[in-house]
Amino acid sequence: MTRLIVGPFNRVEGDLEVTLDLVDGRVRAAHVNSPMYRGFEQILRGKVPHDALVYVPRICGICSVSQSVAAAQALADLSGVAMPANGRHVTNAILAIENLADHLTHFYLFFMPDFARAAYAGRAWHAEAVARFTADRGEQVRQAIAARQRWFELLGTLAGKWPHTQGLEPGGSTRAVEPAERTRLLARVREFRGFLERELFGGSPLEAFDALASEEALWAWHAAQPARGDFRLFLSAMLDPALAALGPGPGRYLSYGAYPRPEGGHAFAAGVWDAALRQLQPVDTAAIREDATHAWLSDAGGPRHPSEGLTQPEADKPGAYTWNKAPRLSGQVVETGAIARQLAAGHPLVHDAVARHGGTVFTRVLARVLELARVVPLIEAWLQALQPQQPYCEAAPLPADGEGMGLNEAARGSLGHWVSVRGGRIANYQIVAPTSWNFSPRDAGGTPGALEQALVGAPVREGEDTPVAVQHIVRSFDPCMVCTVH
Repeated sequence: MTRLIVGPFNRVEGDLEVTLDLVDGRVRAAHVNSPMYRGFEQILRGKVPHDALVYVPRICGICSVSQSVAAAQALADLSGVAMPANGRHVTNAILAIENLADHLTHFYLFFMPDFARAAYAGRAWHAEAVARFTADRGEQVRQAIAARQRWFELLGTLAGKWPHTQGLEPGGSTRAVEPAERTRLLARVREFRGFLERELFGGSPLEAFDALASEEALWAWHAAQPARGDFRLFLSAMLDPALAALGPGPGRYLSYGAYPRPEGGHAFAAGVWDAALRQLQPVDTAAIREDATHAWLSDAGGPRHPSEGLTQPEADKPGAYTWNKAPRLSGQVVETGAIARQLAAGHPLVHDAVARHGGTVFTRVLARVLELARVVPLIEAWLQALQPQQPYCEAAPLPADGEGMGLNEAARGSLGHWVSVRGGRIANYQIVAPTSWNFSPRDAGGTPGALEQALVGAPVREGEDTPVAVQHIVRSFDPCMVCTVH
């Protein structure tokens, strides 16, 4: 057996290291290390509850809105306030704008540049991948950066600034949208839609891609114009069965539900999809436990629900290898992200692809790109639904004592905040981020986390210090390590 340590990873938010045990050119076992400790959960203790809205967006510079929304929802749960419809529509739009920017960034800047590597020289699609996706220089990379910059200007109007907006409150959004502003916002959304339809989907309307109901339909769409559009180039690479099968996950998928509706429910439903049973089950948040057995954190009292969570560093703890706890749902490993959202939402294309391949590099990226097609029309609908002269935010007085839970769906998956308040101050604040789920270490029973399982069997060629297959698998989860070690 050979041991290979891969890291630090480039094109990943935060610090990440993966230790691989190799036998006969394949990964036999993997240990995922989040090597940075930050301590936001301790920083928040003793603060006035509203201070969470200032601190938690600064956990991350690329998904700060997700943290803001979860904190605002936790405080709303604490106060019992109901958000007015306008506030809900704007909050959804703000979160969706950030999520789609992350999806765009992942595809063009983080994931696809690996296909321009020399390891793929000789593949029919390689020269085109080099021209389009070479880091910093690819023609589509430059276009995507420009589109992303223009897209984020929406948040100047809706949220004041990005990142670390202060426009979101437990009772809604503090920024009302004037009719003339809505017209300009919709024009900017149409501009982003145009980029996606022209460059990513090669001339296909978003609704046409969303309407693809099976993998057979997807490949027919690809075959119609195989050289047109950036996503078709990705599909051309996935015609290689070895690439399409990379990185099978645990087979259980968690979504808290994305984009709540004012009338109840979500635009994308909540649920836990079990691939073996092919069944959607309800999310039981009471069954969440964080296991710190292999984290450099105290595991006193054993696995804990986040509402009673303990974050106490033990840097010299025997058997530990990461700062990340191991979240489990009913004792089981789950995967979260766009693939989980679209399975819970019942999208037929993702259901068919996962039934054929499982949760792999191919199906994770497919689900993320599908969300670009599905969510832009939702943003247009939310902006159209705004009612002039109606409230955007309700006052939310907070009790001196109580508990609150805030759940939402960040780009990378299920994000939860749990707050306990005593005497008007935060007594405990615990966060379980999407990458906490996906990049978790082993638990007390020795069960590896989602990425640790997905890496098993990955090929590593002799002399590879940064194996390309390992890079694909890691990036398919789109890790955000700074949120993981909040």
